Amino acid sequence: MDIKIKKLNKAIIKCKKCTRLIKFSKKIALEKTKKNINETYWGKPVPGFGDIRAKLMIIGLAPAAHGGTRTGRAFTGDKSGNFLFRCLHSVKISNQSTSMHLTDGLKLNKTYITNILKCVPPEDKPLTCELNNCSNHFNNEISNLKDLKVIVTLGKVAFDNCIIFYKKNYPISKKMIFKHGKKYTLPDGKTLIACYHPSPRNVNTKIINFKMLKNVFVKAIKII
Repeated sequence: MDIKIKKLNKAIIKCKKCTRLIKFSKKIALEKTKKNINETYWGKPVPGFGDIRAKLMIIGLAPAAHGGTRTGRAFTGDKSGNFLFRCLHSVKISNQSTSMHLTDGLKLNKTYITNILKCVPPEDKPLTCELNNCSNHFNNEISNLKDLKVIVTLGKVAFDNCIIFYKKNYPISKKMIFKHGKKYTLPDGKTLIACYHPSPRNVNTKIINFKMLKNVFVKAIKII
C-alpha cells in the first residue's frame, strides 16, 4: 500500500474527534453479539482499503456495528458485504466472493472501498458535525487516489454526502438527485453513479437485486 494511504489510514484509526461515535464503537466492542461473543472486536474508526491505483471508488455510509466495527474493514463480515462481494467477484473487481476478515486474502482490482463516516453511528444516524469532521478524511482519500475516474455511492445518504463534499470544494449549479443507476459528471471530471445500498432490508424487499447491483458496476467498468 502507498505510504500516503498508510499514513492516512493510521490517522483515521487514531481519530477521536467525535466523542459520541468513539464511545458507541467501544460499547459495541464490549457488548458484542451472541454468535461473535468470543471474538475481539476492532471497535475503532474503520479506514478505507483497496488498490492505490484505483479508478473506481465504492462508498457506503458507515461501518456496520457487527461488520466493519467488528472486523476492522468496510463491508466485511456482514450480510451487506456478502451481497456486495458476490457481485464484485462476478465482474472481476475482487479476487473472491466473500469478505470475512482482515487476513482473508481479499484483493481489489483498481478499486478502493470506503465509507463517508469512519465510525458506526447510533441507529445509523450520524450528526452533521460528525459528517463534517469525517469529510477531511474523505478529501484525503480522494486526493491520494490519483487515477480515480468513477465513484459509486451505495445508498442515498452516501450519495447526498458525496454531493455535499463536492459542493464545499467546487461550484455546482446542476441539481443531482439520487436515482438508482443514474450517473452524473462531477466538477473535477469524475463520474458519480447512484446505487441502492445492498442491505438485507433492501435485498429482502427487492428494492435491489443481484442483477441491478451488477449492472451498476458493469456501467462503471465501461466508463473506466
